[in-house]
Amino acid sequence: MKEKPHRVLFLCSGNSARSQMAEALVNHFLAPRWEARSAGTSPAGYVHPLAMRVMEELGISMAGHYSKHVNDIKDLNSFDIAITLCDEACEACSVWLGGPPRTHIGFPDPAAAQGTEEERLAVFRQVRDDIRRRIFAFLEDWERKASSRA
Repeated sequence: MKEKPHRVLFLCSGNSARSQMAEALVNHFLAPRWEARSAGTSPAGYVHPLAMRVMEELGISMAGHYSKHVNDIKDLNSFDIAITLCDEACEACSVWLGGPPRTHIGFPDPAAAQGTEEERLAVFRQVRDDIRRRIFAFLEDWERKASSRA
């Protein structure tokens, strides 16, 4: 019988860049062990085009992704863990009523980057790569600890 994947929910304020990239990275590289979703505390209403572009550089399409509110996630209790990726979401979720355990792994907002398009793309790439490195290490550690508890 096939094991169910672990589920992670990524939370950010706007759900337009960091949480969207984290969701896409996990679903692309860590499936079928992990399944990811993302949401925001104050959704921007769009996925940032530069986030989409830097993900396409890795061969990951974000077609179909959209910015959504955490209240739109109906199955909160089905997640093993929720990870806030920005300080605003961490504060907004400081009183977590129900749902999975929550942890905070913060990243700077690439959408706030200034400069030329190439300079802004460099910031998006750096945040994307940091998310991949730090989130994957956290999830692997979480998985290891979960299997030792079983």
